[in-house]
Amino acid sequence: MATRHSHRISGRMDLLDASGIRKVFDLAAKMSDPINLSIGQPDFDVPDNVKQAAIDAIEAGQNRYTQTQGTQELRASLASHCRDEFGWDDPDHPYLVTSGVSGGLHLALQTLIHPGDEVVFADPYFVMYSHLVNLASGIPILVDTYPDFRMTAERIEPHIHADTRMIILNTPANPTGAVSTEQELRDIADLAKKHDLLILSDEIYDTFTYDRDKSPFVSIANFYENTLLLRGFSKSHAMTGWRVGWATGPKPILEKMTMLQQYTFVCAPSMAQVAAVEALKTDMTPSVDAYQRKRDMVVDALGDSFGLVKPDGAFYAFVPAPGGDATEFVTRAIENNVLIIPGNVFSTKNTHFRLSYATAEDKLQQGLDILQALACA
Repeated sequence: MATRHSHRISGRMDLLDASGIRKVFDLAAKMSDPINLSIGQPDFDVPDNVKQAAIDAIEAGQNRYTQTQGTQELRASLASHCRDEFGWDDPDHPYLVTSGVSGGLHLALQTLIHPGDEVVFADPYFVMYSHLVNLASGIPILVDTYPDFRMTAERIEPHIHADTRMIILNTPANPTGAVSTEQELRDIADLAKKHDLLILSDEIYDTFTYDRDKSPFVSIANFYENTLLLRGFSKSHAMTGWRVGWATGPKPILEKMTMLQQYTFVCAPSMAQVAAVEALKTDMTPSVDAYQRKRDMVVDALGDSFGLVKPDGAFYAFVPAPGGDATEFVTRAIENNVLIIPGNVFSTKNTHFRLSYATAEDKLQQGLDILQALACA
């Protein structure tokens, strides 16, 4: 029977497939008590003071639309935050509150990418990048960063062509946990300036950096003006379901992103924006320290035996799969009740698997023990 004309699906949807991460999530829902080292969200709860701020906002009737660009109070708080970090004191510097960083990515790419424009980013990469570039009729250009996962100007430059429009940076990175050094970022900034390229800097994991005396977090927005900076509260404050992120950068770009948001997301959730103001005041150091301990557990267990490159940030490890076939190893892990994600979800290669250590320490240790046993089997 022929498909009814009214049920035909747009051809652009052929550019997407179901996220491999979501497939693992669906699998986890069917298992009785899995050791889940796949999920990309914090295992701690939203801080109580942040929850209370949202509750108070709801009870006070702050449940309506806000301005498309976000509440004045939150944008003022973001301006103060950036003044402290970057020294920005321009009262007209623009801020847009987005529906999560993923919403910001969608707005940015739809605003900026013309058909055929090339967008350069690292391989391995966050799964949304390639799909959102394709939906914007752009061309994803992947930079091979194996085996150390360093995104460097030297690696990027051969991939810059006449149609290159943008470089996406993700530091700290998902899925590798790599954190770019200041010198690496300065070199990339020089390269971008040479070719008049925009940098889109996805810094959703900026709070989670470890060994800060050796690898401090630095944003390329410190020294490259043509940067579109995206951050949010999903990872740092466990507000994954609250959908609040923010963007700042060149004013003409922010104005058009705001216009597009008016016709798509409309605005970020009102009560969550109130809570985000409180979140900016909240010290998350204890959570960061807890994740550094878990990172160290992973490195101690898998560093030498698996050849793991030590991650400096986020809450992931991108681990070489014993035998070199990530799908085969992940299948065996799942058969032994450990959920991890094969590397081909994030990469053109399938030699590694992603492990998230955003879980309880006892569960993490159980999972690490099983993975070590499987490697020796």
